[in-house]
Amino acid sequence: MPYRICKSFEVENGHMLSKHPDKCRFPHGHTRRVELVLEAAALDGNDMVCDFKAVKTMVGEYLDRFDHAMCMNVADPMYAEMKKRYGEQIIGFEQTDPTTEVIARVIHDHLQGQLSGPDRREPDRYAVQAGVRVVRVRVWETSSSWAEYAPA
Repeated sequence: MPYRICKSFEVENGHMLSKHPDKCRFPHGHTRRVELVLEAAALDGNDMVCDFKAVKTMVGEYLDRFDHAMCMNVADPMYAEMKKRYGEQIIGFEQTDPTTEVIARVIHDHLQGQLSGPDRREPDRYAVQAGVRVVRVRVWETSSSWAEYAPA
């Protein structure tokens, strides 16, 4: 069994689900906990999967985009007005509702892209060894509800 680590973050985030038949189609927010699970077949030279600081460096700014932002389907009739009014605080999702499942997937894809990219480090002391991969991203919507993305 590979070695695994988990790093958690918390963001205050809103979304509107234009396809939802009930209250969730209106703007509402959540205190989201984001859990990132990474694994490696072997430990690095520091006896770690990777340093938690490296994980924070790879996703910190990206997750900050979601903090106090509203996620919306760009096909929502209110999207253009909201984007005009609130600018960067409106995050558009192309032809899909920003459900917690979808948010988990986009966070996963960002982190996996960082791991696959040419620069997997924040100075040399936080280098990430080749072969580290994202096992899953779990996003908590409430204290009793979460969605997860884990590629096959």
